Amino acid sequence: MFIYLAWCLVWTLLQTLALHRFQIEWSTAFLDALVSNGILALASLATVQLFRYYQPGVGSGIYRFALVLGITALTGAFTEWSLKYLFVAQTRYLQIIDLSMPIRYVFVLMVLTFVTVLNWLWNSVAEKSKQSMQQSEVEQLHKEAELIKLRQQLQPHFLFNSLNSISALAGSNPAQARKMIQQLSDFLRGTLKKDEDQSLSLEEELKHLALYLDIEKIRFGERLTVLLDCDEASKDKKIPPLLLQPIVENAIKFGLYGTIDDVKISLRASVQQNNLVIEVVNPFDADAAQAGSGTGFGLRFIQRRLFLLYAQNNLLRTSQKDHLFTTQIIIPQ
Repeated sequence: MFIYLAWCLVWTLLQTLALHRFQIEWSTAFLDALVSNGILALASLATVQLFRYYQPGVGSGIYRFALVLGITALTGAFTEWSLKYLFVAQTRYLQIIDLSMPIRYVFVLMVLTFVTVLNWLWNSVAEKSKQSMQQSEVEQLHKEAELIKLRQQLQPHFLFNSLNSISALAGSNPAQARKMIQQLSDFLRGTLKKDEDQSLSLEEELKHLALYLDIEKIRFGERLTVLLDCDEASKDKKIPPLLLQPIVENAIKFGLYGTIDDVKISLRASVQQNNLVIEVVNPFDADAAQAGSGTGFGLRFIQRRLFLLYAQNNLLRTSQKDHLFTTQIIIPQ
């Protein structure tokens, strides 16, 4: 608006100089320029307000141009009437007004067309920006809903296994069954609390993982050993909550397939190039794994979750060598 008013002032001075060259007095020329440009400024403002509260649909260029023609006709007629009313006693000047009116109409039409086009472009950009923000919000809500759905799908796998183990222990070892129920209760309570967090430190995640491992050690007894090796620098790094439990659960499930021997699972964490890198290594027998009922849902869940959180598809990697299966996750910091 300030730029437009400045432009009107400059144009008023230029119009005053142009009229004075036709032997019109300075006062008359200035008043003519001031009145005509003042009316044009009001017409431009009215046009902007009209299209501010009423935006014709897409492809309505003809309708817009018709409105501009109508406003131009009214503006020109009012300008002519105002000037003739102000200078009714100046016969020679009235003749100049009559001769200049076609040029004045064309100029008004050009200015109002420019204002209309500029206003249309401005509103188009604002509308696209609004749609983009709405689309972004919808995508964010969809992403959050998918994350919640994935968590709800994963949790029953562990819960059903634990309940089956409690059922088996209830008859043979009631004390262990009661202990497992208490530990399962503590684990699930912590799970519900952590669902509200966006991220937490690796150290906090490992404390929660310890509750899960206590439950699994009751299920598998002395057969299961989990070794933790975490750099001090890695413990303060941020990690999405409940990320390690399904990875370790996957390692336990496939590490125990087809064997009655003791199973050692190692978890290593370090900081590499400002990323938190976590590796879980477990024994793996391909033939026994194929005979099992696992679907690999846990790792698919982790990969999808990492993609939704960090928009990268290469944050989960797996490899197999010498009957060892390694799962590596990379958490950007």
